[in-house]
Amino acid sequence: MRVLLVIAALCCAFAAQAAEWVFKGQVVAITDGDSVTVLDTNRTQHRIRFAGIDAPEKGQPFGNASKDSLSRMILKRRVEVRCYRQDRDQREVCRMYDDKQRDVGLAQISAGMAWHYKEYENEQTPRERAAYGAEESSAKAARRGLWKDPSPVPPWEWRTGKRAPSG
Repeated sequence: MRVLLVIAALCCAFAAQAAEWVFKGQVVAITDGDSVTVLDTNRTQHRIRFAGIDAPEKGQPFGNASKDSLSRMILKRRVEVRCYRQDRDQREVCRMYDDKQRDVGLAQISAGMAWHYKEYENEQTPRERAAYGAEESSAKAARRGLWKDPSPVPPWEWRTGKRAPSG
């Protein structure tokens, strides 16, 4: 019985490690305020969707500003990427850190260029949830970025409205 418990523990530990994959690379393209393309050290391109944030879409107020903010932070820079799943568009969902180990998604929230995407906050650690929520509250209180708008429309609501049939 003890042997089975040890084997089960080793399997679980291995599964937890396999759930996250980490690589380093250079950001070669910015799609929008929460999606980029990274070229890893093996010259493989990765389409990345930032975990824990949702930025304004193209055509939405602050969409271009959010993309520009992200470009200034990381375009053509080296990053560390920690991924844990793929989304429905086959992008890798990841946390990204710049050369100073700054969480880039958190920096987008702090700048008022993205929302904390609470629909997926259960995928974050308690510490990440707290940090992202606190930064969003701080940006909102200071009226930074998209919070200058008295009633900004979250991208998940905007996308639903854009997809609704007109009639």
